[in-house]
Amino acid sequence: MTQIRPFRIDIPQADIDDLNRRIDATRWPVELPGVGWSRGVPVGYLRELARYWRESYKWRAAEEQLNKFPQYLTEIDGTDVHFWHVRSPEPDATPLILTHGWPGTFAEFSAVLEPLTNPAAYGGDPADAFHVVVPSIPGYGFSGPTGDTGWDVSRVARAWAELMRRLGYDRYLAQGGDWGMPISLQLGLADPEHVAAVHLNMFVTFPPPDPEALSALDDADRARLEFTVDFAQHAAGWQKIQGTRPQTLAYGLTDSPVGQLAWIVEKFKEWTDSGEVPEDAVDRDALLTNVTIYWLTATAGPSAQLYFESAHDDQQFAQTWGGPWPLEMPVGVAVFPRDAVRPIRRFAEQLLPTLRRWTEFDRGGHFAALEQPELLVGDIAAFSRDVFRGGGRS
Repeated sequence: MTQIRPFRIDIPQADIDDLNRRIDATRWPVELPGVGWSRGVPVGYLRELARYWRESYKWRAAEEQLNKFPQYLTEIDGTDVHFWHVRSPEPDATPLILTHGWPGTFAEFSAVLEPLTNPAAYGGDPADAFHVVVPSIPGYGFSGPTGDTGWDVSRVARAWAELMRRLGYDRYLAQGGDWGMPISLQLGLADPEHVAAVHLNMFVTFPPPDPEALSALDDADRARLEFTVDFAQHAAGWQKIQGTRPQTLAYGLTDSPVGQLAWIVEKFKEWTDSGEVPEDAVDRDALLTNVTIYWLTATAGPSAQLYFESAHDDQQFAQTWGGPWPLEMPVGVAVFPRDAVRPIRRFAEQLLPTLRRWTEFDRGGHFAALEQPELLVGDIAAFSRDVFRGGGRS
């Protein structure tokens, strides 16, 4: 079945009422004094955020904004795939597929859709326009539960290749961060005849086994490496849980909206260019829209399955994220300084033989489309310009 069906978000009011009742009935944990964010999300902060979610946040306004862009469903490999498909007014625009990760959703790209599809309206060059496709990863949001096992990054990438084929795009650019990173790279491997280039706003570089390579690092790269090692040792608990016991985790997150809120908001604090609270980097309502999508679609568990499928052990996880990536097409990497990972260019060049563009920004973090949409749009456009209209390595 290859039919593409129009889709519109229309959450029953009973589901919104149930969410509000559950927030009201939250059973709050105790907290040690003076620990701040060091042991997880502080109770005082989460109480206030949950109160805002209950009393001030408006899902219907978010729903209206999300429905502003054309959405569709299509069955691929036995599961429904939800996606935005926004065509540019420029007929010769470059097709572009954007892929989110965890704990993101398709909604994180809402601020970049119009600048990408209609740059002239934002003071840009019409030649930089894109036809944009934003799918929800199977198991996430309105792509919902997959219904069977085996949905690892390679299978998602093959589904994306089929989606772009159904939409009639013969040559396109793939872009992503977080899970969108390996999915976009795997898409380049799976569909090299049609993927013209891959752009990433996150890249993982694991330390090589050669001690001489480590000794040659300068102070800045050594700091990046130390951050990566510390992150793997002290800040990757969610990865272990979702990669080993996603079903057990799902009971708590599917039953408690405040539990779901805490599980996600912690990452918006740790992985963004934030100060005291996540909202220093990401708009509060945008953050809550992201969380609400997980809650209303009950996809805390299904989304975590991607970790299990792609990472049964540390070695497989490293292979999924770390390459090497023998791609035929050019690759561009945008590095945002407060991301969850801090890649090292000399290692990236070994893992990505076709690396053509490497941009290091002075602000922004993991959720680039939410935190720094102008910087992300500009880098994607510059990379596409280089690939499709010539230019040198940067």
